[in-house]
Amino acid sequence: MSVSDILSSCDCSAKGSSVRPTGTKTANHARSRATVVSSNVRGQRFVLGLYVALVSFAGLAGFLTGTFVSGLSPPRFLFLIPFPATPLGFAAYGALTIALVLGIPLVFVVVVSARIDDAASGR
Repeated sequence: MSVSDILSSCDCSAKGSSVRPTGTKTANHARSRATVVSSNVRGQRFVLGLYVALVSFAGLAGFLTGTFVSGLSPPRFLFLIPFPATPLGFAAYGALTIALVLGIPLVFVVVVSARIDDAASGR
């Protein structure tokens, strides 16, 4: 009996049918799992890069505001900490404000998603 005889006797035309034994893992399964991990890392790097870019942009906007707008009063971070009404003061105020406003929700998302992943995996 040849391989072609075995394959012709098997009804492999059904959707999802396979010649491999049930319960065995394929190289594609390992690759798809690695792709999920890889895409998670890429996604985390993207979000972190976007966060850094937005905070940097806010700092730049604060610096430009302090440079080109005259007659500004000194900003107060969290209504408590006064910053000088200079370009560097406004840059620090803008960057710190955006870092805090975006950072707190981002930390909550990371913590909740880690807990959901842990619960899904049964840890």
